[in-house]
Amino acid sequence: MKSPCIENCVFDGKSGWCRGCGRTKPECRSWKKAQPHQQRKIAAELPRRLAKLRAAQS
Repeated sequence: MKSPCIENCVFDGKSGWCRGCGRTKPECRSWKKAQPHQQRKIAAELPRRLAKLRAAQS
C-alpha cells in the first residue's frame, strides 16, 4: 500500500497526529515495515483523524 504521506509533516501536540496525513510518528516510522493489514487499518482511521484535526482548528 502506498504511504498516505503528503510531505507536510506537522504533528499536533494534543493528539500526536500529523496534520498532513493523520498518522502518529510511530505509524510514520513503521509504515514501510508494517503488514498490509496493519497499513489498511491505519489508513481506515485517517479520514476520521483528519476531520477531527480540522474541526479543532476552526
